[in-house]
Amino acid sequence: MNRYLKLAAVVALSFAATQAFARNSIETYSIDSALKTDGGKVDSDIALYFAGQPHPVVLKTLSEAATNKKTSSFGRSDELACQHVFLSAVISLQKRAREAGGNAVINIKSNYKDNLTASSTEFVCGAGAVIAGVALKGDVVTLRK
Repeated sequence: MNRYLKLAAVVALSFAATQAFARNSIETYSIDSALKTDGGKVDSDIALYFAGQPHPVVLKTLSEAATNKKTSSFGRSDELACQHVFLSAVISLQKRAREAGGNAVINIKSNYKDNLTASSTEFVCGAGAVIAGVALKGDVVTLRK
C-alpha cells in the first residue's frame, strides 16, 4: 500500500512539473524593431503594408495568404524569439505573394490562435518554455507602382 502511495505522489508531482513548463505568454512586440533585426532577410521586391497603413492603388487582388510559424525559444528571450519567428512569417508571406504573381501583401494582421489583431505598429506572439509562434494573415495584391 505504501508503495502505491509513493507512486501516486511521484505521478502527481511530475504532472504538476509538466504544467509549470507549459507556459504560453501572449505578448505584442514592435513590427519596426523586428524588421530592423532582419540583417537583409526580408526582400524589398514584395512590399509589406500592415493593417491600416496607406498603400498605392490596388490593381488586382490575387489571394489571401496566411502563415503560422514556430521557432525554438530555448536559450533566447521571448522578444528575440518572437522577432525571429515574425521575420520567418513575413518572409513566408512574401514567398506566397511571389508565387501568386503579386508585388505586395497588404492589410497584414496578427492571427494568433485565430484571434485577429489589426495593428500597423505591433504584432502578436505566443512564447512558451521552448517554442515561440507568430501567425499572420494578409491580402496578396498587385499595386500600382
